[in-house]
Amino acid sequence: MTVRFDGKVAIVTGAGNGLGRSHALAFAARGAKVVVNDLGGARDGTGSSSEAAQAVVAEIKANGGEAIANGANVADFEQVQAMVEEAMDAWGRVDILVNNAGILRDKSFSKMSMEDFRLVVDVHLMGAAYCSKAVWEIMKEQNYGRIVMTSSSSGLYGNFGQSNYAAAKLAVVGLMNSLAQEGEKYNIHVNSLAPAALTRMTEDIIPDPRAAAALVPEPVSAGVLALCSEDAPNKFILCAGAGGYASSHLYETKGIYLTAEDQTPEKILENWAALDDDTDEERITQALQQTGKFIKAALADLDSKT
Repeated sequence: MTVRFDGKVAIVTGAGNGLGRSHALAFAARGAKVVVNDLGGARDGTGSSSEAAQAVVAEIKANGGEAIANGANVADFEQVQAMVEEAMDAWGRVDILVNNAGILRDKSFSKMSMEDFRLVVDVHLMGAAYCSKAVWEIMKEQNYGRIVMTSSSSGLYGNFGQSNYAAAKLAVVGLMNSLAQEGEKYNIHVNSLAPAALTRMTEDIIPDPRAAAALVPEPVSAGVLALCSEDAPNKFILCAGAGGYASSHLYETKGIYLTAEDQTPEKILENWAALDDDTDEERITQALQQTGKFIKAALADLDSKT
């Protein structure tokens, strides 16, 4: 099986540098027409320039591919809609969206302004929501779509000094969880990526120069292409970096059931070890799965008393 994207149109946000640039080049190399979106700002989101996006487009065209540059700010819904309209005017469809655009404003929570918190959430979470919304009806009508949310190990597991970034990066997984269910009957698959690569976004976090040889963007882009292929999974968190690939899932312990008279904070604390026991833990894939588990325990208790 060879993964190709001939006849497909891909939008990659934040594609002027780093991972986004690598994704855009990889899609184009396998036949996709690519919208190279990049506001062209600094790592903290300030400023703008079309040079980076134009350079990626020039590279794609030099290799025989088709691409257009777009400078939309993903945190501005009107600009995002105009970007999608530009793609539709050029090629008549949008098959793939990779929500990659992002900024960093790292500080400990004590020192972080709420303006910096909000701005990072706006770019990562609202940017992903705006872009997904702008292509959603198109993908439904086509009965085909592939969307990737770019999460992070910081969001999945936490990282000191990145409360704004971590909050946004876990939030896009929540967005994926619901959109994957809503889009499934329209053949729209929505997945998440937790990448590890040495780019300008991570050069201060991973300062060891020896890591550069392994933490290049291309292995991560291979994972993105897998998530956007015809045979892509749905509602999957792919962790990728330095040639390593893994999945991340939410699990829930079997837990405990307390009768009405024991449903107190004291009894919960007294039984903490039991509720936290990971024996027979279960992978949770939808909200009602958890609710059903609790109701089943409660009804079993009622049945035992009748």
